[in-house]
Amino acid sequence: MSLDQLLAVIPSGSPDEALVRQLNFDQLPAHVAIIMDGNGRWAAKRHLPRVEGHRAGIDAVRDVVETSARLGIEVLTLYAFSVENWKRPKAEVNTLMLLLKRYIRSELATLLRNNIRFRVIGRHEELAPDVQEELSRGIDQTAGNTGMIFNIALNYGGRSEIIDAARRAMASGIAPANLDEQTFSNFLYTGGQPDPDLLIRTSGEMRVSNFLLWQIAYAEIWVTDTLWPDFRRRDLLEAVIAYQKRDRRYGGIKPSPVAVSAK
Repeated sequence: MSLDQLLAVIPSGSPDEALVRQLNFDQLPAHVAIIMDGNGRWAAKRHLPRVEGHRAGIDAVRDVVETSARLGIEVLTLYAFSVENWKRPKAEVNTLMLLLKRYIRSELATLLRNNIRFRVIGRHEELAPDVQEELSRGIDQTAGNTGMIFNIALNYGGRSEIIDAARRAMASGIAPANLDEQTFSNFLYTGGQPDPDLLIRTSGEMRVSNFLLWQIAYAEIWVTDTLWPDFRRRDLLEAVIAYQKRDRRYGGIKPSPVAVSAK
């Protein structure tokens, strides 16, 4: 995606345009992961049922997915439903699954138009058959796309993922002595994808909530007080700009400039 192509869909003179012009398109994060948080609080502030926050959050998903694809992000991963979320009231869980099915059905044409490949990470085989069917349809119909990979984390837990990867590694017959970090990472749900460069969390909470525990080892973390239903293109652009201003050392020390004496 070029600057001109992105500006073509942004109103001239808008704050979003000013943010886009600050971006360095040569230093975009390859993988952006987002913990979508704050739907319930958004609804509570408006004296609405919690499920209305989830409904409103769909608009944020749509905006972030399309903006990420237009930016040229290689992988976007959204944390939609954790293994712990089954503890929520049954009516809320059912509504979340219904909204998920509706989103995939309604946005499939948009995913295809934007060359986005839809993926699901997590123990999705434990979801209801009708949900699995809708997910499979989205995965199959976008499998030939070559643009951004869009992962939805469903029935997902970072610890569960590591356990599942360990089981797959053992089942593959690899000798423990031959198992290194790179080989092990190929058995994760995100095997073959770059690790997240940028982890975004909405609603101001300062925790990673069992999300991509292996993969975010060196991710830059950006937290905003914005509740997920209010998160839009502007927020994503601000996060990417903040990411580009950071000095990523991966545990090393940045060498001091070498003084050169004049002759």
